[in-house]
Parts: sequence; structure tokens; C-alpha cells
Amino acid sequence: MPGQSVDLAEVEPIAPVISEPAPPQTAGSLWTTSRGGIFADMKGNTVGDIITVVISENASASKEAKTQTGRNSTMSAGITNLFGLETDIGDFIGGSPSSIVNANAGNKFDGSGKTERKEALTATLTTQVVEILPNGNLRIEGNKTVTVNREMQIVQLSGIVRPSDVSARNLVDSQNVLNARISYVGKGVISDKQQQGWLVQVLDQVWPF
Repeated sequence: MPGQSVDLAEVEPIAPVISEPAPPQTAGSLWTTSRGGIFADMKGNTVGDIITVVISENASASKEAKTQTGRNSTMSAGITNLFGLETDIGDFIGGSPSSIVNANAGNKFDGSGKTERKEALTATLTTQVVEILPNGNLRIEGNKTVTVNREMQIVQLSGIVRPSDVSARNLVDSQNVLNARISYVGKGVISDKQQQGWLVQVLDQVWPF
């Protein structure tokens, strides 16, 4: 009504209209995953994917060398005739001039050496793809730390692998890793006891004998 005041407290507020989010679109298949269809290759091939490396390294080297040398030298010099002065020369030197110099020399060397080294490492380490090279090869890196009774074992690996070397189970052998850097070290009481003291190490560096 004109001229009639309206009490705002009696006016019912209008409820906001809330729209439901649209359902995610699919490719039209019940078996579609984020990596493709159900038969898609699940091997690691993109940055962030995980690849398991089977470390099986066996190295053996042996070298042996032996050297023998010898030398004998004999030298003699004398004057038999020298314008009739050989008698005077003999009186001067107190002997026969025909045997003024008579010398013998000899040396002998015998050296030998042998070295032998064997190494074996077997482990399994899960790595991550950190870079895809222009030719499609994958750069991987990974590490694992295991601590038992305050003794820490650290395994680290980095290198480059070809996607074709990764098996269907997402495994790759360490022998197929290019520029592989494998480190297996320990930290703790046991590892410390296997090392010489710092004073002995210093003496080994400066000891001349």
C-alpha cells in the first residue's frame, strides 16, 4: 500500500541457488584409467614414474707381473808399444803398461708383483625417473636407508636406462644402466670399528718407510 512501511524483519531471505559440479568426463569406457585403457603399458616412461633396479654386480680382476734384468760389463785397456816409452811408463806406474785399466761391472734386478680383487653386490632398489632425454632415454635416481640397532646402511643409484630395457614387470637390470653410480655404505659403530684411528691414518700418509 502506498505510504505503508514494510518491516524488513518479516521479509524472508532468498535462498542462494547452488549448482552441483558437473560429473567428470570419461572416454566412454568402464576400463579407462589415468594412464589409458586397461591394456595400457604400466612401465615407467614419464618423469616421476618409479622403476625398480635389480642390482647384481660381480667384479673380479687379477694381474701378475714379473721382471728380470741382468748386465755384465768388462773393460780393459793397456799400452803395449808407445815409441819406446812403455818401459818408462811401467816404471812410473809401478807395473806393466799393458794392463793399465782392467774393470768389471755387473748388475742384476729381479722384481715381481701380483694383485687380485673380487667384489660382489646384490640388492634391489626402487628409483624414480627424474629426466627424459631428447632421445627418449630415462635418467633415474634413487636411494634407500635401512637402520638396524643404530647401524645405518645406505644404498644409492643413479644412471640412464633405455625404455626398451625395462621389463614388463617394471624391472631393469643394473648391467643395463649407463653411467651407473652405485654406492653402498654403512654408518655406525660397526663401520667405525673397521677403520683405523685418525693418528694411524696420519702416520701412514707421512711415514717415509
